[in-house]
Amino acid sequence: MRKIFLTVLPALFLMISCNKTISESDIKQLNGYWEIEKAEMPDGEIKEYKINTIVDYFEIENNKGFRQKAMPQVNGEYLTNEVQESIEIVEIDGKTIMKYHTDFADWQEQLITISKDELVVQNEHDIKYYYKRPIPFSKK
Repeated sequence: MRKIFLTVLPALFLMISCNKTISESDIKQLNGYWEIEKAEMPDGEIKEYKINTIVDYFEIENNKGFRQKAMPQVNGEYLTNEVQESIEIVEIDGKTIMKYHTDFADWQEQLITISKDELVVQNEHDIKYYYKRPIPFSKK
């Protein structure tokens, strides 16, 4: 019995510690521009994104808002189309879920990590997407 307890306890602790809670103040850090850095497939394969011509812009308030695609310009501004994906952020089974909606589809991603400079989400196909803040073009 003691062996089982000593085996199960560390595994339980690891599961609990890996399930970091995303706070309201963390979610506020989502606002702004994000550039995809890499995608990690369920089998561990990594796809690197070295050059991005499009970035994602998030605007969230009170757990609702939108995501929009934007194209960085040389002068430091961004061009966008008028297409916005509605987002609602909800807590489901201890996970922070970003629920997206457009006229054409509904989908969701789990918010894994969010900080000032890092964003990680995981989609319904277990693909993890790693984002960073984009570096603006130089005005030289």
